[in-house]
Amino acid sequence: MNNSYPGFMGFTSPVTKNIIIINVLMWLTQVVLRQRGIDLSDFLGLHYIESPSFRIWQPVTYMFMHDPYSFMHVFSNMFAVFMFGRTLEHIWGSKRFLGYYFITGIGAAFTQMLVIFLRIRFVKSGMSPEAISEVYIHGVNLLHQNMNFIDPLQANLNLLLNTVTIGASGAVFGILLAFGVLFPNAELFIIPFPFPIKAKWFVLGYGFIELFFGISNFSGDNVAHFAHLGGMIFGIFAILYWKKKDWKNGRFY
Repeated sequence: MNNSYPGFMGFTSPVTKNIIIINVLMWLTQVVLRQRGIDLSDFLGLHYIESPSFRIWQPVTYMFMHDPYSFMHVFSNMFAVFMFGRTLEHIWGSKRFLGYYFITGIGAAFTQMLVIFLRIRFVKSGMSPEAISEVYIHGVNLLHQNMNFIDPLQANLNLLLNTVTIGASGAVFGILLAFGVLFPNAELFIIPFPFPIKAKWFVLGYGFIELFFGISNFSGDNVAHFAHLGGMIFGIFAILYWKKKDWKNGRFY
């Protein structure tokens, strides 16, 4: 494996460029439609499979949705794609990079689904069948009326059933993971640290932080931490598969 970081690649990577363009255009569309009372996230954002708002395409389309009230949400994700995606596309080629982007993004969606499933099972274990039925009959698709449930377990169940996941962060974390694997000793300057950090330590540190916040829910920031980890995990699987395949074919990177 080549650990030599090729440096600045320019903006000549077509998949990276188009991913950024599509995400920015979709975010602008969300902003415009939200001003007209239409929330595109309800249709394209990722809903839990038991929600009446769930659609089969959402594990793909959710990664092109971002918070219409936050420019930093889409900017930070697309900045990471710009900084690291160009290098991966240069090394792998456009076809493999595009496949990797979707593998990690969709993998993050399934990880998020699994985590919600486990949390729902945990909440249901402390509820009576009648209380559960009441949520499914009266609460589903009424997230904005969550306070209707006096029972905190019912309110929590209703929240889990209706929460929408949006953003490209799962795929972005997959990109960060791949960069750290391919160029572990590349030095990165991360604000606010005044010294460079090697990519391998940056990726490992970020992974542990996401795991900590995901397990403890310490941050309370409404961030899908396990989806981020899912993007990294599926990224590892994809890289290992391609590495084995490339070695058989005499191709090294």
